[in-house]
Amino acid sequence: MRILSLFMILLFFSFSINADTIKYWTTEEQPARMMKQVQMAVDFNKITGHNVTVIPISESEMGKRAVAGFAAGDLPDVIYTTLQYILPWAEAGIIDVDATNKVVDMLGRDTFGKKALGMANYDGQSAGVPVDGWTQMVVYRKDLFEEKGLSAPTSFDNITTAIEALHSPPNMYGFVAATKTDENFMSQVLEHVLLANGCSPVDSNGISEMGASCAEAISFYKKLAEASPPGDLYWKQSRELYFAGKAAMIIWSPFIMDELAGLRDSAPPTINSDPTSPELASKTGFITNVSGPSNPDGAAWADVRFMIITDSDNTEVAQEWIKYAVGDGYVQTLSIAPEGKFPVRRGDSSDPQKFVKAWSSLPVGVDRKAPLKDLYDSAVINDIVAGLDVAERWGVKEGQLSAASKVINSQIINREVREVIDGNKSAIDAVAAINSQITSID
Repeated sequence: MRILSLFMILLFFSFSINADTIKYWTTEEQPARMMKQVQMAVDFNKITGHNVTVIPISESEMGKRAVAGFAAGDLPDVIYTTLQYILPWAEAGIIDVDATNKVVDMLGRDTFGKKALGMANYDGQSAGVPVDGWTQMVVYRKDLFEEKGLSAPTSFDNITTAIEALHSPPNMYGFVAATKTDENFMSQVLEHVLLANGCSPVDSNGISEMGASCAEAISFYKKLAEASPPGDLYWKQSRELYFAGKAAMIIWSPFIMDELAGLRDSAPPTINSDPTSPELASKTGFITNVSGPSNPDGAAWADVRFMIITDSDNTEVAQEWIKYAVGDGYVQTLSIAPEGKFPVRRGDSSDPQKFVKAWSSLPVGVDRKAPLKDLYDSAVINDIVAGLDVAERWGVKEGQLSAASKVINSQIINREVREVIDGNKSAIDAVAAINSQITSID
């Protein structure tokens, strides 16, 4: 598969270099995903006569490659990238904000989720065209909740009540929290929980002291950890325990949805003797928006991906490529990995739900395939997509995404929360320790 995909890339590259060619950097570098993107480029060429050279860039290398390319005057024309780079790149001049913003207007600003657009807001313009995203979810045993008459885990209180009713180790853990401090998974889960209670380490001026709502959220997180097995836990243990029927709740990404239905042999549900059974999927519910006592509206945590235009000599072709990828070719774009590419553009002028409907019919899975709409009812799918409309990230609304990223990457919050979990500090003392450390971050 890898040899075939590289052959296709090289073949396409060999015939596509001319004045109408643009270069496209993408972090979707897996062979099967590259093949789909190269096919999109071929289809785009047939429609427009313009050529796109698809170049895979590792997500871990994207930041360094873009900065180096900008300094050397050797950037591609279009980049598909993560949220963390949008505002810093706009400030640095890597993004042609005017050209990128025009694509959003061409496609119809009101066809995009407001939150996704807001994440890329730069001086009132869209510095990135939202392409796809996913919301982190509380994954829970809906059948057990119904048996006990429990409310869905939409709030700290509801989650605490469910833990009290369902926690019975070692046969059933009320929750499996992330506790391994050097894993990004813990950073991700913690940000979601702290956001849910209105806690953030940044304000409009940059890194700021965390307050009472943060101590409250950390105390709640300790309850989650106390309802978990001992040890250094991350995504692996949470999935394994849930799949074995030994966890009532976990926090995970939607990439778990095809695995829950027995479509991936490398991660089979073991709740029964049939690893291909969709039984666990039928017993599972998903919650994206969670509220804490200090933030009744709650919050969802989302990862949104964008396309941006650089200071390109082929601005018009770059705009046409993005218009195709998020317009006529949008279903192809979503099909690259449907289980993790939720449509942030739900439809167009012909049908406000056009792309959601098409996306839900796309096959997901690895060793077996099935559309999401055949695995989960429409209400579940609509609720998950709707999570993108209310999703937050630290630093976005404050215009301090770069500062928030520095705090997250330092893993200071992870380490101090682990001190609370281990009983070495109170939540109040942990917040004080976090504040003394994050305010010195450059």
